[in-house]
Amino acid sequence: MADLAGKVVVITGAGSGMGRAYAAAYAARGAVLALGDIDGNALAETVTSLPSGGTVLTEVYDVADRDAVAAFAARVAREVGPATVVVNNAGIEGGFRPAWHLDDASYDRVMAVNLGGVVHGTRAFLPQLMSRPAAALVNVSSIFGLQGTPNHTDYCASKFAVRGFTEALATELAGSTVSVHLVHPGGVATNISRAEGSQQFAAKYYATSPEAVAERVVRDVEFGRMRIVTGHRSRQVAFGARFLPLPLMVRLVRRDMNDILDPGDYAD
Repeated sequence: MADLAGKVVVITGAGSGMGRAYAAAYAARGAVLALGDIDGNALAETVTSLPSGGTVLTEVYDVADRDAVAAFAARVAREVGPATVVVNNAGIEGGFRPAWHLDDASYDRVMAVNLGGVVHGTRAFLPQLMSRPAAALVNVSSIFGLQGTPNHTDYCASKFAVRGFTEALATELAGSTVSVHLVHPGGVATNISRAEGSQQFAAKYYATSPEAVAERVVRDVEFGRMRIVTGHRSRQVAFGARFLPLPLMVRLVRRDMNDILDPGDYAD
């Protein structure tokens, strides 16, 4: 899949951060872009930032809305042709508090967007991908889908679920024309951290530019790598999750994050 000129690439969460970086990387390869985001103004800014002359289809919708995702997939096929690459990138942060301080709404919304968006995007576009001589499905998890961290039970639950869904799907599509790729980004400097209390976390860990991560992911997809771990401290987390005993990993993660946790949250 080295030649993407004229091929349709779908990217969710394309209004900012990693989504905008993916759009730029695929635009540079001559792809026809089909971009979605819940924020219409941010999506328009992404389009403005891209090189002129390329074909860009945009849609403002919520990836948690299954019917809206299906309608966008139908529009893509109708207006620009079937997708060759789909990047299920859209995601939101969690409430950044311990489990006993989070309400049900936080879990419901994070799961609806981070997992539901990946499931809806996969199922809506998979018939198009399977109709192509060669195609790629790229689902974005996180290093939080490799190792649990404090104040992230809602977010980790969603990203571990994306990992499980994608790995199972990869076994189902083994031997088909669709390659499946699972991305575990590390500390990427995006604007995802908006919740009260998460700014210190972002300042400490978000160090890698979205452009660097996007370029790495796009290249690795072209090379056929199924699991893509990239970004600040991602390799340490991946190594620890794979090779260290879980009790040791838990202690190391908690010690590393203690300075940015609110002691009041843990005094109950």
